[in-house]
Amino acid sequence: MAELPIAAVDRIIRKAGGQRVSKSAAEELAEILEDKGAKIAGEAAELSEHAGRKTVRDEDIRLAVRRE
Repeated sequence: MAELPIAAVDRIIRKAGGQRVSKSAAEELAEILEDKGAKIAGEAAELSEHAGRKTVRDEDIRLAVRRE
């Protein structure tokens, strides 16, 4: 089960143009976003470690997204 709030995911879908959003659609997108986010975060953590840092910075996240 996803940890992202379903209401927040529902708002994302509505902002993208969805008029009505089923709970299952919001839950599915939440799981997909979490999986994608976890992969990006892991890559960013590796990049920061490679740079000799313990802190993941915004540039690590941006680079991880570009490398994906």
